[in-house]
Amino acid sequence: MSNTLTRNPALVFLILLLPLASFFLRLGGAPLFDVDEGAFSEATREMFERGDFLSTYLNGEHRFDKPILVYWLQAIGFLLFGATEWAFRLPSAVAAAAWCYATWYFARERFGPDTALAALAIAATAIGPFAIGRAATADALLNLLLALALFDAWRHLESGRRAPLLRSFVWIGLGALTKGPIALIVPGTVSFLYCISRGEWRLWLRTVFDPTGWIILAVLVVPWYATALIIHGQNFIDGFILKHNVERFTGTLEGHAGSLFYYIFAVPLLMLPWTAPLLASLRNIRTDVATGVRRFLWIWAGFVVVFFSLSGTKLPHYVLYGSTPLFLLVAAHREQLQRAWLHLAPPTVLLAALPLLPLVFMALSASDAGNPYYRAQLGEALTQADALYYAVTIGGLLIWLAIALRLSATPWTKLLCAAGIQVGVLTTVVVPWVGNVLQGPVKAAAEFVSQRTEPVVMWRIAVPSVSVYRQAVTPARAPEPGELAITRYDRVPDTGYETLFRQGGIAVVRRLQDN
Repeated sequence: MSNTLTRNPALVFLILLLPLASFFLRLGGAPLFDVDEGAFSEATREMFERGDFLSTYLNGEHRFDKPILVYWLQAIGFLLFGATEWAFRLPSAVAAAAWCYATWYFARERFGPDTALAALAIAATAIGPFAIGRAATADALLNLLLALALFDAWRHLESGRRAPLLRSFVWIGLGALTKGPIALIVPGTVSFLYCISRGEWRLWLRTVFDPTGWIILAVLVVPWYATALIIHGQNFIDGFILKHNVERFTGTLEGHAGSLFYYIFAVPLLMLPWTAPLLASLRNIRTDVATGVRRFLWIWAGFVVVFFSLSGTKLPHYVLYGSTPLFLLVAAHREQLQRAWLHLAPPTVLLAALPLLPLVFMALSASDAGNPYYRAQLGEALTQADALYYAVTIGGLLIWLAIALRLSATPWTKLLCAAGIQVGVLTTVVVPWVGNVLQGPVKAAAEFVSQRTEPVVMWRIAVPSVSVYRQAVTPARAPEPGELAITRYDRVPDTGYETLFRQGGIAVVRRLQDN
């Protein structure tokens, strides 16, 4: 494969900057999104308030959703920058950028420098990694650790060297501290399926049951898990092990259901603007499996899709645990792209939709779709979309159309331009605008009650970011007489309450004294 990218030093430099632009540009430009970002950030803030850095609480209640590592990393951001969106999202941005560069480094030796740069560009610009790399959650960190674990697992399988194997145990251990057993399941099963496909099951057994590796794993994982068990006992088992791991797979948790084919549709969307090249690469599976590393990558991606398709709880970002091999495989087949219009259609549709989003949101607000709360939130879409929003989104679309129609270049080169435009438009105006529409009223309500002296509760709504912004625990319960409650405007009783604040779907009410 020709090395056309690496012949241009300026282009190489720009591509290497893509992860920094994607994950750090205006990182704090949008309010924290509820529920997840608000919950992670508030749990980290409460660690300082309680002086307890071994357990996590959310508004004073136990939070057993995830292990401790991501909270410790968010705590560093909190110490450096205070309770800001930038601080809480910083660990994810660093992890996502490192994920991109690790993919590039792995690909250089196995696919060549050009393909390595192409894989980095895909990893840094695909919309799925873009989203989790800018979110104050555990997913970007876990994706980094899974990628590092499987990269080192392959290095061991292809060379027999022990150092990569031991490093893999380190990454798995840190992954178990990030999100639990999934950090063991994915590397263990992928390596097992690969070895079995080659009749090398004895190699897998020697690899997986390396004594030093298990000592490393135990040293990293056992202290915190044992401490959590000692402190919380059965509550930890019920909350973390059973509810957030076993029940998440065997049943539908928190209403996140989906069909068996959920991820068949989710993966192409999460790979935008690289959707068509991903689909085109599928025709190479039969020839790819004859090559060791490509077989390993297809098994990695395929296992993740199948595993989470069988899970009762489905969320789009779960399948990103298998996205790293797709970055590499799409990059490896980039020069085989045909039918340029087919590959250029997805980014064209996406970029064309962005200037229309305020009108779409307003139409949804005026309809009967969804619930009244979200319709009310969307009602401010037009007022939040200023001239800069339209200038950037329309300008990005026009630049892309000029490139797509006039530039004499390969489909791959044009897609690379589309990816750069997509990142620029999303980071500068679209994500901040969406955040202000959906979360602006929540932040405004928190700032309103922070100026009041009455006790505040959260009532009939889950918006933990309120506690982050008012820098205080906000209990989730019905208000007592004289207390303030942050709630949905459509859930305020007709009598007995005085509305003090209303923006979008959020209301702040005071319960009147009982007669």
